Parts: sequence; structure tokens; C-alpha cells
Amino acid sequence: MKLFFKTLSVLAITAIISCAEKPKKEIQQVETIVKEIEKPPVYDTQDPQTVLAAIEYAHGGWNDLWKKGDVQYTYTYHNPDVNKTDISTERYIFDNEASYGHYTKHEINVMPDVAGEVTQCFDGEKTIVMIDDKKTDDPNGNTVGDFLRKANYFWFVMPYKLNDTGTIASFEGQEELKGTNYDKLKITYDPAVTGKEQNDTYILYVNPETKLIDRFYFSLPFMGVNEPVIIADYEYTDIEGQMVATKRTYFMPSENGYSESPNLVQTLTDVSFGNGFTTDNLMATTR
Repeated sequence: MKLFFKTLSVLAITAIISCAEKPKKEIQQVETIVKEIEKPPVYDTQDPQTVLAAIEYAHGGWNDLWKKGDVQYTYTYHNPDVNKTDISTERYIFDNEASYGHYTKHEINVMPDVAGEVTQCFDGEKTIVMIDDKKTDDPNGNTVGDFLRKANYFWFVMPYKLNDTGTIASFEGQEELKGTNYDKLKITYDPAVTGKEQNDTYILYVNPETKLIDRFYFSLPFMGVNEPVIIADYEYTDIEGQMVATKRTYFMPSENGYSESPNLVQTLTDVSFGNGFTTDNLMATTR
């Protein structure tokens, strides 16, 4: 299991980009589809689609997020087992899924053996990676950069991505956890839509009172983890009406079960919406 975790940490948990690999909605279609929801939607576990709709509503709603335009935050990605950390300033533009990351510390996923600060930027069409403001041709650095730009964006908007076209959802009963009876929802995707033979699987633990996802298990089929056995626990902060997962802790399975201490901790701080970012100024200096 140590070998599994070592391999996993290279592209790490942020590499779950099943939705990034699915056909994206056209921007024009999103504006048409998004509608104001004036009251909480029906929550009926016998109709899993209503649960997904309730999750979206509880998190603040895609329409509200869309109107905010963009987000910036400080992202700390820490591996306690080896005491190494990646720290970046993250910026996303919601209408074209542009994604920027400026790394002042990069010991895990982002060119750990390279000196200097690393910048990754996906403008909605292509990704560039720079080291100290100089574009790099390093193939691995560019591949990881493109991968993480889409992955980090996906994780931020995950509550709204779960209900994308091709989602297959089923109710899996209830389970008690820390005094709460959670509704469990299994999520996977239609291969005819995703174009993949083997798709990611999630087991969501939905709090029936708050409608938030406090925990989920997931698989990593592209890395040989075919069952949803990795645990993610989320803690939320209400930021301008959006419930943002500002602390995420991950637990890896082993021969002895799960450790009480997380194998990975991610924190989001200094979150701000509506910064006026465009593809032209997304890479404005963060120093």
C-alpha cells in the first residue's frame, strides 16, 4: 500500500477529472440552461436526480457562481506522511473554465526538482507552464500543468459537475457516521457519453439536513484503483453564499484499514469572488 500511495501522490488526488474528460457543455448552452431557483428543490432519495439538484441548491447554486464570474484563493496541498507541500494562488473563470495556478512552493506534484516559482495557465483552449516567468518546454511539466489546471477547477465546482450529461445515479441506502444518518448516492457515468470503458465511481454521503456532501468514496481506474475505496472528508465555509470546501482530508486504504490521521490535507484560504479576471489579465502578477 505504500507503493500505491507513492504512485498516487505523483498526480495525487487532484487528478480525478472524470468530468474534465467528458464533453463540456457549450458556454452558450450553460447560460440558457441555468435558471433561478427560488425555493429548495424536492429531495427524494427514490429519485436520485432530485438529490443532485438539492446538492447544487445547498451549495449556493451554479447560477449564483456563474454571476460571480471568477474566483481566487490560496491552495495549500500537504502530505503529512512525508511533510511536503504545494502552495499556489489559484484563479478560475467560470464561463470558459480558464484555470491559473502560481506555485510559490512545489514539493509534491509540480516540478518538485526544479528551482524557482512555477506558473500554469489554461486559457480555455491551451495550457502554458512557466518557470520564473520563462515558458518551459519540459514535457512532463507541461503534461502535469495541463492535467492539474483542469483537475483543480473540477474539484472547485464538483457539486455542480456531478449532474452533468451522462451521470448515472442510484440510492444506496443510509449509513450512520458520527451521529448522522447519511443518504448514500452512487455516481458513475455512461460510457457511451464519456467515451471511456471504465469510468470513475463515487459514493456520496449526503447530509439529509444540510444537503451537503460531507464525505465521499471514489475510485481511480486510470491508476488501477477500480473500486471506490479512497475517502474524502469535506468541511465547508459559507463565502458570499457559496458553500466552499475549504478543508479536504483524504484517507488511503491499507492492509490494516484506514488510519485515523489523513494521508493528504488540502486547505483553501483567502477565497474571493468577482475579481474581474479575463483571459487577458488572468496571469497578472501575484507577487
